[in-house]
This record gives sequence, structure tokens and C-alpha cells, in this order.
Amino acid sequence: MTSRSKVRLHVAAAFFALAAAPALAAGPQVFQFALQNGMQVVVIPDHRAPVVTQMIWFKVGGVDDPPGLSGLAHFFEHMMFRGTKKTPGDQFSQVLARNGGEDNAFTTHDYTAFYEPIARDRLPMAMALEADRMANLDLSDGNVATERDVVLEERRMRVDNDPQVLFSEQISAALHLSHPYGRPVIGWPEEIRHIGRLEAQDFYRHHYAPNNAILIVAGDVTADEVRNDAQAAYAKVPARELVARAAYAEPPRLGETRLSMARADAKVPLFMRVYRVPSYAEAAPGQAEALETLAQLLGGDSTAALYRKLVVERRLATNAGASYDGYARDAAEFQVYATPRPGVSLAALEAAVDGIIADYSKAPPDRRELARAKTQLVAGVTYRRDSQYALASAYGEALAIGLTAFDVRAWPDRIQAVTGDAVARTAHDSLIKREAVSATLTPAAP
Repeated sequence: MTSRSKVRLHVAAAFFALAAAPALAAGPQVFQFALQNGMQVVVIPDHRAPVVTQMIWFKVGGVDDPPGLSGLAHFFEHMMFRGTKKTPGDQFSQVLARNGGEDNAFTTHDYTAFYEPIARDRLPMAMALEADRMANLDLSDGNVATERDVVLEERRMRVDNDPQVLFSEQISAALHLSHPYGRPVIGWPEEIRHIGRLEAQDFYRHHYAPNNAILIVAGDVTADEVRNDAQAAYAKVPARELVARAAYAEPPRLGETRLSMARADAKVPLFMRVYRVPSYAEAAPGQAEALETLAQLLGGDSTAALYRKLVVERRLATNAGASYDGYARDAAEFQVYATPRPGVSLAALEAAVDGIIADYSKAPPDRRELARAKTQLVAGVTYRRDSQYALASAYGEALAIGLTAFDVRAWPDRIQAVTGDAVARTAHDSLIKREAVSATLTPAAP
């Protein structure tokens, strides 16, 4: 989540361009190299305007929170804006703003990212600012206490006061059993309160290091220019000893979990089911792409099956959809949801949703429907990557969970290769209730 209102490779000085296969020739040329301190660097030249977007992706997120300190990675996203001796307080953001730039950050379970769009000739300055806070962050008691209170207030505003967010939080906690994906990225409030200076210093020392970071630069640059600038700014930051990331083997789910939640602040009833499914990082070849296509077929837009059949044709719901959140190091989530029309029971709506899912698990989708879904997916990604931020994010997100730049470039081709039989097989094998939490949210009397 975006949390601010303003979100060991030893390859010395070597870099290379990713050779594009003929089917991928239309994509941008991408260069990769590493600094001697272990920092990975990716350069995506885009010369349409004299601007660049710098992103720093740290391979640390909510899964790396120590036991009893959920939310520490998200808290530390905040702390990175508390300043250094050289740029105290909020000078980081102010300096960027005076130079026409912006800044923001976000944290997920698997990574934390910081980014700054800025004019090309200001990139060395932006790099110097990032390198400074990577090495010299002010972790005084006052700064830690202040930011801890900010995070607690953010949780109250964005989570505790939103029944649907609380609902989703409870579903994830039930879905992931012993895996830290079941802890909210923002943290449980009782554990956020235990974060102190010593915990912050230890987390900073062992995670916010160049050898745990990926620098992505997209924009009006060449690989040589970025290599020189990155060498000048980041190579001075020494590598540090990292905490090894834990490998989690989730226990099997032996039965469907059902969750019922009633809240006085809930405006309308809601049915939601979230399945634990393979992610892009752990799926068999083509499996994640089939899940992506299935989500588009079921709930990608108002022409998709759930909305068309439940809202338009049968008038059982006022809204319905589906999504696949597949970019994760471990298990992913596949979600379906629907809001009933007045007078329609949640049980009847759930049965209708199950019937639509069953149709896709029994037979391949109509060829025209499948072709449209795949075209929509590829077009959506193509248009989004017209933005430097989205382009840099596509590579950062993939590399941060263990995928490669080739995976990013090949994704459209892999989506186009999805067959109707693969969709049906994936629906049958992956959307099973034993691997899901089925939940209802209902308004309660005050």
C-alpha cells in the first residue's frame, strides 16, 4: 500500500543488453548490470521526453517482519522519509520538489519500493539523496516515536474505519494459515506499538543495504550514463550482512473456511471468496497466465461473466468481479466477489457465483470470449507501460519476487498462448473450496 500522502551479486562493472527474441522485438531494450557492492541496476531507455523515473526496490516486505512486530517493514517505509544529518527532517521531499521532482513509496508483503520522477539532468541529485538515506538514516528515539504514531493513525483511518478493508484483512488471516501473508502489511495495531528505536536500527542494518536493492531507471538515459551516475552515488555505500529470507512451506488446507462478519458501519452486504493459488513465481509453465486469463473472463470488466450474468442478465447483484494477484514470492490469491441486490440472499448469490465458476471448470470458454479476454489483458499492459512509472514497476515487481526481465518481456506472448483447455483445467484444479475462504459481510444494527 502507498503509505505517504505526498507509497549478493559480485559482477564488477559488467553490463549487458537483454537480447530480444523476434516475438519480443517491439518491447523496450533493457540493460542490466551490478555494482561491486551488490546493487542490481536495470536501465530502460525511453527518449520521448527529457525526464526519468528512478525506483529503488528493496527485497524486504511484510513477510520479513520479525515475530510480534508485524508492520515493521511498512513502518520503515515511513522512516526512510525522516531524514539524515545531511538532509534532516522532510528535506528529502523538499529538495526534490524544488527541482521539479516528486517522491512516493509503497510496501507489500514481498518488497518495498521508493520512486522519484524528475528531469533527466537532476537524476544524479536524486541518486545522491537515495544513497544518503540508504547509509545515514536518522533513527533517533524522537523520529521513531513520531512515525510510529503516524502509522497507527494511518491504520485507524485506512483500515479500522473501513469495514471492507477489515473484512479483507480477516480473510487473508484465515486463508494463509501459518504463512506471514496472513499478517497485514500495515501490521496489527498491538504489535505496531512495540516498534522502538532498537528494532528499527536492526531492521535498517540488515535490510536497507545496496546488496538487497534493485535500482530501476526508466527514461531519457543510456545505460552508460546510468552506470556512471550509479557508480558515483551508490557504489560508495558498503554492502552489509543481510538477514536470510525464510522459506515457508505452507501446510495443506484440509477444508474450506467460512467467515461471517457483521458491522454497523457496513453499508451493503458483500460476498467474497479468496482462493490460495500458485503465483507467477511458483506456478507451472502457463499456469499463472491461465489464472490471469480466467480472472479476466470472470470479472475483468462489465462484459465479463460474473457482471454480465449476475448484474445484467439475472439481476441478482449490483456489482460482481474477480481478480488474480499473482505477483508474489509464495502463494497468490484469486478473488471473486459480488454484492446482492436488495431482496437477494447472500446464499442465493453465492450459489449463482459457484454455478458460473463451475461452467468454466467443465468446458473451455467460447473462442471469441477467450480471444477478447487475452486482447484486453495485453492491451491493458501495453497502454499502462506507456508510462515510465508503470514500465519501471513492471520490471521491479518481477525482479523483486525472483522473476527475470525476460519474463516481463515475454508476458504478452505467454498470455496469447493460453488455450481454452488450459483455462478450464486451471479453473477445475485451482478454484477449489478447500483452498479458499468464503466470507460474508453484512450490515449490523448500531
